[in-house]
Formats: sequence, structure tokens, C-alpha cells
Amino acid sequence: MTEVLEQQEAKGLVGHSAKYTRNHPFISTVRVNEVLTGEGSEKQTLHAELTLDEGMTYTPGDAVGIVPENRFEAVADVLKALRFRGDERVLDHYKVEISLEEALRTRLGIGKLMRGSVGQYGKLAPGVEGLKALVGPENKARAEEYCWGREFVDLVTEFPGVVTEPQQLFNVLQRLVPRMYSISSSQKMHSDNVQVVVRVIRYESHGRSRQGVASGQLGDRAPVGTTLPIFLHSNPNFRLPEDPSTPVIMIGPGTGLAPFRSFLEERQATGQKGNNWLFFGEQREKLDYLYGEQIKAMHRDGVLTRLNTAFSRDQAKKIYVQDRMREHAAEIFEWLERGAYFYVCGDATRMAKDVELALLDAIAKGSNGTLDQATEYLAAMKKQKRYQRDIY
Repeated sequence: MTEVLEQQEAKGLVGHSAKYTRNHPFISTVRVNEVLTGEGSEKQTLHAELTLDEGMTYTPGDAVGIVPENRFEAVADVLKALRFRGDERVLDHYKVEISLEEALRTRLGIGKLMRGSVGQYGKLAPGVEGLKALVGPENKARAEEYCWGREFVDLVTEFPGVVTEPQQLFNVLQRLVPRMYSISSSQKMHSDNVQVVVRVIRYESHGRSRQGVASGQLGDRAPVGTTLPIFLHSNPNFRLPEDPSTPVIMIGPGTGLAPFRSFLEERQATGQKGNNWLFFGEQREKLDYLYGEQIKAMHRDGVLTRLNTAFSRDQAKKIYVQDRMREHAAEIFEWLERGAYFYVCGDATRMAKDVELALLDAIAKGSNGTLDQATEYLAAMKKQKRYQRDIY
């Protein structure tokens, strides 16, 4: 899900514990599952703790993969739209015979509709006019627009009767893939479990209530004591500096805070002396300050050298982490000149770009240089691995 994780996937790298992989996950028990956000928040954000098997190890910056299941209601809706019972027999991707219901629940991605699925669906019914207009490279933009906010059930409902054999679904639908979450804990503090912070995705579109596959499962169907298949994923491109005295600047709004809680716990547990500066942002301080008490305690104790927060809805004019960066541009450049590492975690579409612009501005102003010179400075930081991003 993140740019660094995708790089690792492309190289075929897996987590530290080769015993457990996405195809052979560890069946973990949910030890803690609690809501972090306050009543009245526009978001539901969870803190979950999942047990580990002996020998499963992770490093701050790593991720945990959760192998989710589609919810029963969504599966039932698809079966109804397809006019299948669910007990029909199919062969999964590994030629294992299972029921269609199990395939739709555990093997196939029936959530977010993908353009490729529309294309494959259209191939089964080349004569259907409405589908014809969504298939082929010349209709790419139209198909992308159609897919927005829709799930597979919407396609089947609008164009019924196309799938005549259950096995055809394995050509139409993508696999149900694990969801990757940045780990929010240090194993030095929590030896036998891994912790994540997850925003539960819920929304309405095209007249239906939707939810994220894994986040919805954690939000609604994974109370304490239930089990979840998980595996650990090594992420060597997102790491604390090797020198424990090196300062770090961390930009982590919302659930982007996750790896930085892990970083801070690690530095606290091991007594690392490097200065730590965190920028955290959310909507409202009273409702959305994730791990607020722990962060404030770390600040009081000196583990967190500097702390800047941006709660966008607590005043008339919205304030974001990039605005706080601009307010402290001179100090940021001073830290960079002292060799600080700069980290960003969170939303790739807007936040990460805005943060990078604010960082370039800080470098340009601090060095009395041009934006081009600031870009060169940042390129050198990237080469030195002092600018690292975990964005999604």
C-alpha cells in the first residue's frame, strides 16, 4: 500500500519470519481492540494489539499484513445479484476445491471495483451495449469514472446474467489481497505482540453503505479473543538512523503517526540520545489526538525533544502539519544541517506533496538559495537515506 512496501513487493522480499508469509500467515489472536477517537469524532480510529508466535520479530518501520475476509452481508449481496446459492463448487487460485461462498468471502476481491474486472466482465458479454462503452483502451477514462465509488455488486446488478458459471469469477475478479499497516509499536517494549492504528473506512456511495475490507473487519468483527491471519513485512527503506545520536524529524498526521510511535518507543526503550521532533495533525484535539497522553508524557520526559500539533478544525482557519512546518522553517533547516533524518508517513495524494513543498521552502530560505538549489539539497538527502517516506 505504501511506496516503500510496493518496492519491496516488487523485489519479492518478505518479513523477518520466513515461517509466516502472506500465503502461510500466522493465526494471531486479537489481544486489544479499542477506539482511540472520542465520541463525536468524524472518524473512528482503532488501536489493536495482535499476538505473535515465538520467533516472529520486527523492526520499527516495518509493516504487518492482515489477511482479511469480506463481510457476510457483502458476500450475500453478490450471491443474490449473481443468482447463485453459494454452495456451488469452484477451484481457487491453487486448484483447491471450495464453495463459491468461501471463495467470495476469502479469496476474491468483491470490494472496490477495478477497471480490469469491468473489462473481463465485458468480454463475457460482448453484445451488451452499456458494457461495450466501458471496455477497451479507448474507453479507459469512462471506465475509471464508472468504477469510482462502486463495488462488484453494482456491476452485476446493473448488467445481470453475464456470469453463467461460478468459476468465471476467478477470471473477472482480482484476488483478495492482504492489507498492509505500518507497525505502531516497538518490540523492545512489547515483546510478544504487534500493534497497529487503523482508521475504519465507512462511506455511502451509489445508494449503498460501504466499508473498508480489513478496517471494517477490525471495526465490526474482530473483538478481543477473535483470530486474524497476519504476517510481518520487512521495510528496510524506512528506518531509524544507524547512529542513535542522530536527530530525527517526523511528520505523521492521523494514522501516519503509527511508525513514529514505534520509533519513539524504540528510542525510549534503548536509551538513544538523538533529538526527536514530531509534527502531528488531526481534526480536533479533544476527539482525535491519537495516543495523546503517551505523546505528551514523552514530551515531558524529554524523549520527544520538540512537539508541534495541528488540529485543523479547532479554529476558523484550518491549520495542517505543513503550516506548522512553515512556522518553524528556520529551525527545521538548522536540524537538517546537523544531519537530521526527515520522515513522512500518511496520505500520498495531498499531504505528502504539501509537506515536500514546505520542506523545500524551508531549505531554500534557510540556505538563502533558490528552489532549484533546495531540490538538489533534497536529492542529496534522499541519496544519503535522510529523507524517507511511507505514504499510501
